[in-house]
Amino acid sequence: MAHMSLNSYLQQVDRSINNCDGSVLADLLSFRHPHIANTRLQIEHPEQHCEQFFEQPWDELLAAHIRCIWAVGNHDFVEAYGCQTVVVQSLIKAIQSHKDDNWALPVMYTVALDLRLFALSADVQLVRKGKGKPGETLEKAADVLMGCFRVCASDSRSDLDVSKKWGMLNIVNQLFKIYFKINKHHLCKPLIRAIDSSNLKDDFTKAQLVTYRYYVGRKAMFDGEFKQAEEYLTYAFDHCHRACRKNKRFILIYLLPVKMLLGHMPSVELLQKYDLTQFADVAKAVSTGNLLQLNDAMARHEAFFIRCGIFLILEKLKIITYRNLFKKVYLLLNTHQLPLDAFVVALRTMGVSTVKSFNFECFKSMESCNFLFLFSEIESLDA
Repeated sequence: MAHMSLNSYLQQVDRSINNCDGSVLADLLSFRHPHIANTRLQIEHPEQHCEQFFEQPWDELLAAHIRCIWAVGNHDFVEAYGCQTVVVQSLIKAIQSHKDDNWALPVMYTVALDLRLFALSADVQLVRKGKGKPGETLEKAADVLMGCFRVCASDSRSDLDVSKKWGMLNIVNQLFKIYFKINKHHLCKPLIRAIDSSNLKDDFTKAQLVTYRYYVGRKAMFDGEFKQAEEYLTYAFDHCHRACRKNKRFILIYLLPVKMLLGHMPSVELLQKYDLTQFADVAKAVSTGNLLQLNDAMARHEAFFIRCGIFLILEKLKIITYRNLFKKVYLLLNTHQLPLDAFVVALRTMGVSTVKSFNFECFKSMESCNFLFLFSEIESLDA
């Protein structure tokens, strides 16, 4: 591949198209394949060569791909993104012309992934040159990928073996990655609705389902739907391959706050195993009702929590910390008639200097004592 001529490369591509071999063609169009390092394929204007081998839209697709190799060789990712856009749009035309088969789906997965990666690199270059805003190219890439999604979703054939609907989830996951990157989570909603209403929703590959439920779980967490978030993120963690340690760690970063908000604290062993000891002091502080320790842990690991987008979610743990603190007061006094001063002292011990309004109601049963606390205008010493 490193020294293959342009004609030899085009012949291989032509053979894979004629054989309807999507896997081979996907490799030949992938930017993770050795052919992209071949200087003999770095041609700025390959249109004439491609027209000799292919009919439309394959000639446009291959010409754009070869020009994209040239652009990458020159580290021009803005041009590479433009070329890859033509590749994806040409492939959409080709897939639409193949009405009774879906052999080109692996090709679509490959070119869609490369489009997103080139959009990321193009955004970096444009921002560095002062010619664009962060995420601007990514958003355009999402519009192109929506074309792929529509082609897959609109296939109404009853024979599932040749249905293009199998490509829906892969493209949805690519779109999720873009929407989360540009912080437009609301755009995920119609895609989630489309997948959940599909009769294939439980039959996609395990890897695609893990990715899908990871992002849906994250969205549910940001929407405050913690039970649903726990369900989806737990599925993603449990079904993620054990060898994918990095991915399991990513899932835990969002699953742990959800679990803690629902009252389940992680073990030290789990946090050490996945190098997430930033949560250790937070979990300990919440469990023991130690507001000072919680504030200290949040401050020490603030940069990490903000970078992961979970700082404000973890802030919600304060109400659980208050609850556990007041439960300790109840256990110490061992009476159902609790003086208000005892709680004021506990709050001041934890750095709360003034309590201007405090309402307290205790519900006691044979098995447990639950507390409902309504706070307003509580000022902290370090505020």
